[in-house]
Amino acid sequence: GSLYPGAQCDQDRACGRGRACDRHFGLCVPLRAEGHYCRRDAQCVRGLSCMFGKCHRSVPTGQEGARCQVDRDCGPAMCCARHHGEKVCKRRLVGGESCYVPVGGLAFSINQICPCDEGLLCRGNAPRRDFILQPEAPSWTCQEPKP
Repeated sequence: GSLYPGAQCDQDRACGRGRACDRHFGLCVPLRAEGHYCRRDAQCVRGLSCMFGKCHRSVPTGQEGARCQVDRDCGPAMCCARHHGEKVCKRRLVGGESCYVPVGGLAFSINQICPCDEGLLCRGNAPRRDFILQPEAPSWTCQEPKP
């Protein structure tokens, strides 16, 4: 276990200060700065986390953009939803915002949206008779329930 760059490793400890183990190649690599590519948090310099494949400034827990597992990890009026496959806190949708969710497929599994804010329902607008509106993306928005 020598500590020079490019040394072989199977864990970060084997690499010494300022380096991390790239487990994919089994080599010690320098820690990466903000905006640089990464595969996990340990490959980024202190205070950064690996989000969406790049080192980003860590967002304080519970704030918009922070990592989460469940809704209660996030602040009020937020939910825990996938963004590019990574679960983060997003704000709940407000009145008039599009709330259309695809039935499934890639768009659904990579990016999720929060439900409408409390007291609002996701409703489709009456279908217009022109042919501009594509049937696969109806204009669903968060609306007050009709009395």
